[in-house]
Amino acid sequence: MKLNLHLKSNFRQFCFILVFLVVLIFHFDIPNSKALTMDNFKGETVIEELRLKVPVDSKGVWLNAEKEIWEPWLSSQDGYLGRQLFWDKEKEEALILVNWESEKLWKNIPISEVKAVQEKFEDDVKIALNVKVNPFELIYEGELHKQG
Repeated sequence: MKLNLHLKSNFRQFCFILVFLVVLIFHFDIPNSKALTMDNFKGETVIEELRLKVPVDSKGVWLNAEKEIWEPWLSSQDGYLGRQLFWDKEKEEALILVNWESEKLWKNIPISEVKAVQEKFEDDVKIALNVKVNPFELIYEGELHKQG
């Protein structure tokens, strides 16, 4: 009987310590305390968002043209911080996110320069695919601003 009472007491202490440790660990939420906050970005940072129709059989040509035409030109622009390219196989759509230091720097780029680069892009794509029309139709163009 004493042994049974002693085991129950030890078991209760073990459970108490276990619960205490679990609460202590989750209270500090270690992964979140090590995460970088969005405050590391400058308040003016803006992301240009572009969506294009990119057929599956033209994906390689699109990626190559992005790398060979757009990337070098973008890298030479003031305020350019980088970009990300995504492709959705089901929708056959590309998402391009271009990060800019500020909207002012981005919008100060002459539209004539952008059009000239776009024409070069389209000419290279048409030659590579042996087509007369650019197959990468622009579906959406917008911008994303950091909130709060």
